[in-house]
Amino acid sequence: MVNSDENLQKNHVIIFTRYPEPGTTKTRIIPLLGEIGAANLHKLMTEHTLKQVQELQTDFLVSGEVRFVGGSLELIQAWLGSHWTYSVQGEGNLGQKMVRSLTEALHRGASKVVIIGTDCPGINAKILSTAFEQLKSVDVVLGPALDGGYYLIGLKQAIPELFFNIEWGTAQVFTQTVATAHQQNLSLAYLTPLSDVDRPEDIYVWEQIASS
Repeated sequence: MVNSDENLQKNHVIIFTRYPEPGTTKTRIIPLLGEIGAANLHKLMTEHTLKQVQELQTDFLVSGEVRFVGGSLELIQAWLGSHWTYSVQGEGNLGQKMVRSLTEALHRGASKVVIIGTDCPGINAKILSTAFEQLKSVDVVLGPALDGGYYLIGLKQAIPELFFNIEWGTAQVFTQTVATAHQQNLSLAYLTPLSDVDRPEDIYVWEQIASS
């Protein structure tokens, strides 16, 4: 942990992102936008996602935590401000990083945890609020991404099996996660499917939301 978690609430959102350094960010979009343009896209999408969390916080008691890779705490805080709790993502694959973040949040007093990335600009305060509402009655909430992954997972307890043996970065992530949940006899709820912005052909998704 790299700064205070004294403001952590029972409802907690974890946002996974990275410092927008050209050449290491949104690499699949570099052929379209160039290294600086791709990094700037990631910067704008992260800021957009955090604004949706802040909108949720205006009428819903929820704390926010940014889990980052790249840069430094000083650079991240200079970029995103002091409103958030910040933690480094740490070692391992995406599943290991999410399990770690979930477990730590629960140990620190959260009772419902929602984890999101910054690749689905369609996520908004209403979707986030719905995720927390659904967690009152189910074990797992998933927000399916149209590329076969998921943009949100919500849990009330650490269930590492949901993050093991998953082919991260493939079109199988969502179906593998659902299959594991069924094997574990977990109840599920699903959110509105959304589009990721990962490839040049996806850029229109961001342009539509940014211009609205």
